[in-house]
Amino acid sequence: MKLITWNTQWCCGLDGRVNLKRIVNEARSMGDFDVLCLQEIACGFVDLAGHPGDQPAQLQALLPGYAVFFGAAVDEWNVLGKRQRFGNLIATRLPLASVQHHPLPWPADAGVRSMPRMCTEVTVTDPGLGAVRIMTTHLEFYSARQRMAQAQALRALHMQACEQAAAQPLADDSDSPFQSKTHTRHAILCGDFNFEPGAPEYAAIQQPFRPLELMDNAQEAINIESEHLQDAWPLMLGQTPHAPTFRLFDRTYGPEPITCDYVFVSQSLVPRLKSLSVNLNSRASDHQPLWMELA
Repeated sequence: MKLITWNTQWCCGLDGRVNLKRIVNEARSMGDFDVLCLQEIACGFVDLAGHPGDQPAQLQALLPGYAVFFGAAVDEWNVLGKRQRFGNLIATRLPLASVQHHPLPWPADAGVRSMPRMCTEVTVTDPGLGAVRIMTTHLEFYSARQRMAQAQALRALHMQACEQAAAQPLADDSDSPFQSKTHTRHAILCGDFNFEPGAPEYAAIQQPFRPLELMDNAQEAINIESEHLQDAWPLMLGQTPHAPTFRLFDRTYGPEPITCDYVFVSQSLVPRLKSLSVNLNSRASDHQPLWMELA
């Protein structure tokens, strides 16, 4: 499986132009991706720089052969009654099992700018890996309180999915909404997390699990201790410092380049890691895209 994750800043490059074709072309130049995870995709926010249009529809047209799923964290109407949406998008050419959009916590933080955040999750079937849950997200930039709550919620979502995979629900072939689902411990969590390596939120997402103590008729605990998420960068590159993914060329939001975009993988996928890199040349957004390949 070959995956790219990229905060595209609504496909607005450092030249101030919104150009979705440029985003797709630069992604293709990195490799023949199976999955493309994009953050900051807009629809209806015409007053943003570059005047973006219906970007999910435009990306679908630019990606024939891919299924495109847009999860709007912000979905609202402006004072003129026009609908505006902003969020994350996953495009994939792999066979699909399910898609879910998870709202993330948005606790009050008085006097701090913020917006709703969410996580889009698509379960695909890879020929070599089997079922894999792919999650992409974009956490709060301004509020540390909200960002921590969102990091903890992402860990909880993954833990819940691992519990489901370890303790399968009752089999159901009814072809109804209760029909059996595809549950898997294999997971990839990627996106713009707005925290640096070593931050409390970075540790929170990777906190190990404990066995789930089942009630009712269960005879023993479900062991999911080894299924927690881990940052793929040190797994692949050891002590090599993370490559910068933000403020490499544009210093609007700070004086120095930092890392805030990551790919986290479940322990079950760690042996399958093949390559991980950051495109340090692209100026098609204010963030740099990441490439990951699983063998």
